[in-house]
Amino acid sequence: MLPATSKLCAAISYRHLRNMTGLRRQAAVAISQELSRLASHSPGPSTWIHQVRRRSSLLSSRLEEKPFSEMEMSYIKQGEEALQKSLRILEDQDDWKTETVAGNGDKVLSKVLPDVGKVFRLEVVVDQPLDTVYGELVDNMEQMGDWNPNVKEVRILEKIGKDTVITHEKAAAPPGNIVGPRDFVSVRCSRRRGSTCVLAGMSTTYGAMPEQEGFIRAENGPTCMVLRPLPGSPSQTRLTWLLSIDLKGWLPKSIINQVLSQTQVDFAKHLRQRLAR
Repeated sequence: MLPATSKLCAAISYRHLRNMTGLRRQAAVAISQELSRLASHSPGPSTWIHQVRRRSSLLSSRLEEKPFSEMEMSYIKQGEEALQKSLRILEDQDDWKTETVAGNGDKVLSKVLPDVGKVFRLEVVVDQPLDTVYGELVDNMEQMGDWNPNVKEVRILEKIGKDTVITHEKAAAPPGNIVGPRDFVSVRCSRRRGSTCVLAGMSTTYGAMPEQEGFIRAENGPTCMVLRPLPGSPSQTRLTWLLSIDLKGWLPKSIINQVLSQTQVDFAKHLRQRLAR
């Protein structure tokens, strides 16, 4: 089965065959069948991660949409890459160290990865149903600067299909301006499969948004937020936020680590306040 699948995928890689819907559909079906066969013969990740991976096939989710340009496809693939990398990081439960634990149980963990650097993981429970949290973080993304003091502005530069956007984010300077103004250009993708939602992203380049005067262009990713209903309490949502940022510039690591872990704790506090209103 695998050699035949490879040939079919190779066929649709040719430009003049890409728009042949039937061939693309055959490729998606073949890939889906092959992935299912492989998954059944190897140990999988935890249940919710496996669910998202298994049902986030890039080709099959695009069959009914209009054809994308080469540039648009590159952004879609970047978003998918950020999602898969983030899930692999979260799947590995080893070597996480506690950075801080708030009085309400909010927790920030961290670990150092050879190919990424130091990453932070926020674990919180929000007293709102998943749909409400998802709507605030995805549908109302551009309003984040209204309620999160650490964010000055979030602007959607381009929407690609149903799940992918290019954004420009300006970070607000922290007290004392010890870090200085940073901005980011990111590709973000969202996947909602059953009771699990994943919002993933990473830095990208976008010709219409070059580096801005007065801001240092920082880089983020892979990063993601995972939303799941709290078991036994559908009116509550468990939120996991994986944060990976390179702030650029000459900054001591101790300051960076302190700023990033505090940013996650503050985010949870301000999100709760926003949802309560």
